[in-house]
Amino acid sequence: MILGLLSLAMLAWAAYLIKKPIKKGNGDEQSSLVVTRIVQLILVTVGLFLLGSRSFVIIGANEVGHLERVYLAPNLPPGRIIAPDGEKGPQAEIIGPGFHFMPFVRILNEVRTDVPVVEIPEGTYGILSAKDGLPLRPGQFIADAWPENEFQKMLDAKYFLTEGKGQKGPQLTVLRPGKYRLNRYLFDVKTARALDVPTGNVAVIRSNVQTRKDCPTALNKSGKEGAKVATPIVPKGCIGVWNEPLPPGRYYLNNRAYVATIIPTRLQTWTYKGGYTRRQIDLRVDDNGKIKQKETSQKIPVPKNAASSAILVRVEGWTVPVEMRVVVQVHPENAPIVVATIGNLQKVEDNIITPAIRDILRTIGGVKERRALDFMLKRDEIVNLLEKAIIPEGLKAGVSIQEVRMGEPAIPPELLVATLREQLATQLKATYTKEQQAQRQRIAVERERATADQQGQLVKAEIAKQAAKHRKRQLQLEGEGEKLKLIEIAKGQQAQANVLGKERAMQLQALEKTLEAAVKNPDIVKIPTVLVNGTGVGYEGAAAVLGASNLLETLKGLKASKK
Repeated sequence: MILGLLSLAMLAWAAYLIKKPIKKGNGDEQSSLVVTRIVQLILVTVGLFLLGSRSFVIIGANEVGHLERVYLAPNLPPGRIIAPDGEKGPQAEIIGPGFHFMPFVRILNEVRTDVPVVEIPEGTYGILSAKDGLPLRPGQFIADAWPENEFQKMLDAKYFLTEGKGQKGPQLTVLRPGKYRLNRYLFDVKTARALDVPTGNVAVIRSNVQTRKDCPTALNKSGKEGAKVATPIVPKGCIGVWNEPLPPGRYYLNNRAYVATIIPTRLQTWTYKGGYTRRQIDLRVDDNGKIKQKETSQKIPVPKNAASSAILVRVEGWTVPVEMRVVVQVHPENAPIVVATIGNLQKVEDNIITPAIRDILRTIGGVKERRALDFMLKRDEIVNLLEKAIIPEGLKAGVSIQEVRMGEPAIPPELLVATLREQLATQLKATYTKEQQAQRQRIAVERERATADQQGQLVKAEIAKQAAKHRKRQLQLEGEGEKLKLIEIAKGQQAQANVLGKERAMQLQALEKTLEAAVKNPDIVKIPTVLVNGTGVGYEGAAAVLGASNLLETLKGLKASKK
């Protein structure tokens, strides 16, 4: 600016000197005239150079030239900030990259060449705020959206202020990722993260602005039976909760106008677990067969990912902690109901499903005929009653309850001791019976093993038994033979006695026995050297011949001669 003014002053002085008449004079005067002309020429040259240096602008590739008019222009109207028609102040016109010859541009304006190009990174978008333009309408908090075909014109400050009827303040239209040459006198830019809807989720949009003209005037209610919404569910482009959720993808929505709520559409499992003390009575059998019992307890903590603690149900005066598992799902078409009725899925879990499950289970447990052991023995019945009551409650909030499962209830151990002792006694009885059977089987096996080990002796005994039977038969036959023999001998002796007489027959039999004994034992036969005499009626003859060895020899000789 100073150089521009200096160049104009030098040109004006040079023009003055040129127009001033020079008087003729002597040699010194002539020399002075030449010097004056040279000075004038230098001034003109320097002035023209300085003037030319203030009449062009060079803008870099990643820069935007901005002008602010200072001289020789009318003033801006009151309330305006940007000059669309060359008034004093920040100019609507911006200068692009390259060399630009603009007469007196640096003299009449303050020129800024250090303003960078606006770059919107990937995954973000730019929120514009205009410092000048038409005022917002009453009740309007953000400027109207620009049509897609006029987006580039919106970025032209002059068009924005004159023909486009741009409004000052935050703009609904956003900048997508890329580079933009903006008039930073007019626009402020802030970046925000784009809306990323992951797979398995949808985004329900609550709009604070209206971009279509056919929006309903009355608050719409959801068509789902039983659903009561506090926020209207409206068509896309109207103020309220849009009835069409956004599927997975990336969206560049102005977060000042659109509030997005991510709703999972996959199956969700809500568990109610822990938060109580589990008591149990352990039974054991001592060496004498007696049943002993001992009570133990364990604190069950609430897992970090659990929806809530276990549900405490009062039954028959007993407090029974019941663990539950609920599988839920939000269908995409029901996601707007979730947002409109309560806000998000977490609030549905905390404010609707959890209180409902607790209330329903306590109601089931409070029935007069209900017993504490039913939560263990009639689980299916209780689960069916719970499902029948909780499913409609979920549908009211847009949640489909797919499955309800009940975990192992913490039944008071006092209610189980009698049954456990009976079972243990029955098992002990069965065990004793089986042990007796096993003992009998073991004895039988040992008997069979001993029998197998004594098989040889048993065979011998069997053979001896059979031999004894044969011997018995043989002896019977021999006895019968001997009997017959004796009968015949008796008959012979009777006949002999009839012939010889009984006395002579007896003597003869005695003699035969004596001879038989002598044959068996020769040493008893002795023949005396003295003759023995007798009356002839006794045994003198027999005694006389006993012990005579010659008689034995004689008998042997006779026996041999008979053979």
